[in-house]
Amino acid sequence: MNHVHKKLFPLLLIGLAAACTLGGCKKKDMSMKMNDPRNIRGVQGFQRTFNDQNPRHLAMAQAIGVPPVASQEEARGMTDRLHLIADNERYAVDSLTHSIPYLVPGAARLLDTIGANFLDSLRCKGLNPNKVLVTSVLRTQQDVKKLRRRNVNASARSAHCYGTTFDVSWKRFVKIEDPDGRPMQDVSPDTLKLVLAEVLRDLQHAKQCYVKYEIRQGCFHITTRQK
Repeated sequence: MNHVHKKLFPLLLIGLAAACTLGGCKKKDMSMKMNDPRNIRGVQGFQRTFNDQNPRHLAMAQAIGVPPVASQEEARGMTDRLHLIADNERYAVDSLTHSIPYLVPGAARLLDTIGANFLDSLRCKGLNPNKVLVTSVLRTQQDVKKLRRRNVNASARSAHCYGTTFDVSWKRFVKIEDPDGRPMQDVSPDTLKLVLAEVLRDLQHAKQCYVKYEIRQGCFHITTRQK
């Protein structure tokens, strides 16, 4: 380093320090991001609001869905009629034991809309982000046979057999962590359930879907009304 550069170097360090002091090198906020809940109303009775019974779901599924699928291998070959769904920024898919992650296009779009509207509602209501969790999707004939070994009442005429129908949990959700590692306050499942119910009620009123509130399964049973 020559004599001139030696003189300039301390000046450069002073300049950088001054720039950081003036806000050019802002320190990340790593304090816990708290919820600021507002305007959370839910619905007037879950069973009363979401009372679309199974015959209604089944009739719609048979009208706009695919014929019952024998196996996952068959579903994979139906790329023109079935969309593969997977974890993304709008929703998460549970470890499916008696169904496979395929939906007709209208149902896949509906699931995207539910996930996006849920995240938007959480933001508007001052709540930290969470994703909905899909717990059951398309049941193949193989899946129905497995279910019947465990439950003799399991029906081969379920709306789940046509690719139009999926279940979303109202007990479990997937917390979205801050990308910079900032801690986020949890949102209780009961609060998330209220927000999700508002989202589903609005879509139900818009004639986008049928919804049934399932108590024992801990989910909303949802069938699209759009192809």
